[in-house]
Amino acid sequence: MQKVGFFRSIHVKFVIIYVLLILIAMQIIGIYFARGLEQTLRDNFQKSIEDRVNLLEFSVREEMLKTRSEEDPTLEQSLRSVLSGFSSDDIIEVRVIDSKYRILATSELDNQTLVGQRTNEDLIRNSINAESEFKNTFRDKTNKRVWVLAEPIVADGEVIASLYIQSNIEKVFKQINEINQILAGGTAFSLAITVVLGILIAQTITRPIADMTKQATAMAKGNFARKVRVYGQDEIGELAKAFNHLTTRLQEAQSSTESERRKLASVLSNMTDGVISTDRKGRIILINDTALGMLGVPREHVLNRPAPTVLGLEQDYTFEDLVDQKEPVTIDFSTDEQPYILRANFSVIQKETGFVNGLIVVLHDITEQEKIEMERREFVSNVSHELRTPLTSMKSYLEALADGAWKDEEIAPSFLHVTQTETERMIRLVSDLLQLSRMDSREYELNADIVDFVKFFHRIIDRFELMKSKEVQFIRLIPPGPLYTEIDMDKMTQVIDNIISNALKYSPDGGNVRFSIIVEDERLKVAVSDDGMGIPEANVKRIFERFYRADKARSRAMGGTGLGLAIAKEMINAHGGSIWAESEEGKGTTVFFTLPFEVEEAGEWD
Repeated sequence: MQKVGFFRSIHVKFVIIYVLLILIAMQIIGIYFARGLEQTLRDNFQKSIEDRVNLLEFSVREEMLKTRSEEDPTLEQSLRSVLSGFSSDDIIEVRVIDSKYRILATSELDNQTLVGQRTNEDLIRNSINAESEFKNTFRDKTNKRVWVLAEPIVADGEVIASLYIQSNIEKVFKQINEINQILAGGTAFSLAITVVLGILIAQTITRPIADMTKQATAMAKGNFARKVRVYGQDEIGELAKAFNHLTTRLQEAQSSTESERRKLASVLSNMTDGVISTDRKGRIILINDTALGMLGVPREHVLNRPAPTVLGLEQDYTFEDLVDQKEPVTIDFSTDEQPYILRANFSVIQKETGFVNGLIVVLHDITEQEKIEMERREFVSNVSHELRTPLTSMKSYLEALADGAWKDEEIAPSFLHVTQTETERMIRLVSDLLQLSRMDSREYELNADIVDFVKFFHRIIDRFELMKSKEVQFIRLIPPGPLYTEIDMDKMTQVIDNIISNALKYSPDGGNVRFSIIVEDERLKVAVSDDGMGIPEANVKRIFERFYRADKARSRAMGGTGLGLAIAKEMINAHGGSIWAESEEGKGTTVFFTLPFEVEEAGEWD
């Protein structure tokens, strides 16, 4: 989280706003108080001067209207005496001016030379002419404020003189300045207290906010264990409670989401099908390991790439085409060596508004299904062909017999013999098919017995050696034994009969058939080799497939159904062994199979 600057902090802003509000309020109060105080003090000062002037006016009027004798003091002396008693700290000078603007008397001793002179003061002239008092304030030479009052003296309706008073109002302003200084000091002290209180009050607001900020930062990092402290029951306290409740709900939601995510990841990881998810532009944003394995690409080469390109469909489909694709799409990655086919099903991710938000692709490996389907079609075709050939032959001969050939004693037995041979061939084919069907459905049980396989193998070879019609030499490379193993003698006899029959069938006159048994890795390894025509390398693995014949014409002529080795493979697998063949074209073929064999148990059986 980025650190907030000092002046951007809500704590500082709150204190500044709080102090400014208090300061503005105190300034407004101070200005109103100062102005009111100034006006009150000036009014009181002026009223005090005016009250004394009224007394002085009466005394001066009496002196000026008084009839004087020769023994009485002159008017100037009387007025000087009256004015001398009027002097005070507030009054600087008092003058008496007659209606002719001549100074009759002054209280200031330094200005006695002005007595008898005419005055040019506008204030005095205006007072006499207007028969009204005039006031004014000015600054003297020492820059001190002086308040002057010109008061006309009226007798019998006429202005007989005017009083001119200069008073020292500077004391009033000095007193106001002292009071303002006291007020300023009180304001400063109040502001200091206000700042301290503002900081303390701001902390009660900003501390919970700071805690919630820290909690929000911790929540953004996935830590829901921390709780915000509730400092009170006010709105901020309620906000803290709501924040803690939100934290709890978010923790529950996050836990639920994480649980669902783990479930989804587990499902995707353990799905046998590949799953791919794209964004609204068709770029891959999610792919499970199964899909990566199917496509054979690393994850970093797939993410954020277009889905049609990754699936190899860019030539035939755009992303918009896949969004509208309702049917599965088959993707063929087969090579000459190995078939590999996938089926892709597409599902659109849409919002409630219908807006396409992405695409889900589910990949199924249908290689085995296609292989089974191909084998099924080939099996049906082979069975049909194997049955159609003898049936066609039988129909031809039976029609000939029906047309009168049965009367011919030389031809009829031959036709009947062919019909009988074809019937037996179909019976063998159906029997082999039923046997394979039972083995596929596991509807059989092994009647296993512990047998000395050496003696067992010799007996089967002896039987074939007595029955063989060709000049084929049997070579036995078999240890003296005994070698004991657990087998179903009937089914194992059928396996060995089939292998030896094939060896005799494809061995030329004067050829050799070799038999061997060796113990290898706790298994009996049995081999039957011939000197026949061999099998092409590309077809060796296919000889255990159903209806496969290396030489179809020769095998069918010899009465083979093409199912013998397929049955042998199923029986060997049922015994827990394996069977395979090695062949070199023109030199012969060797068929191997293995059976479980344990040396310790063989010792006990001895």
